[in-house]
Amino acid sequence: MLHSVLLLLIAPSGEPVQFAQLTIQQRVIIRVPMARKGRAPARIAPDARHMWKEKKGPRCVALRSIQSASVVVDNGVDLLLADNHRYRAKLENGCRSTGFYSGFYVEPDDDGSLCSGRDALQARSGLSCGIDSFRRLVPVKADD
Repeated sequence: MLHSVLLLLIAPSGEPVQFAQLTIQQRVIIRVPMARKGRAPARIAPDARHMWKEKKGPRCVALRSIQSASVVVDNGVDLLLADNHRYRAKLENGCRSTGFYSGFYVEPDDDGSLCSGRDALQARSGLSCGIDSFRRLVPVKADD
């Protein structure tokens, strides 16, 4: 307000004064690609469901550590991390993972994490599904 008053005082009295407001907004969207063939299954395979055992997972996963994703189950998307860990993002009720075959987008929060109960995966087709929980996946051993 003080700046506006000062501008009025120094402006010539005969010329009209114009004011303008500029708002800059920034939106960042991160695209998570699907895993390439040979590294992880890209579509639901009947035998792939039994290759992983679900354990309790974290509430959040750091976005910078997510390398790729794959669809192995009907109600979740598997996230492959840079440190070779694997987490399953369980989707909220009513959401099917079939819409995420070509990858998905995530709008990052200020903390740089993807969190259950807060964030959603957005498919390229426009489908948006919230993340219900994360489950840590461990390989099933032959004797299990």
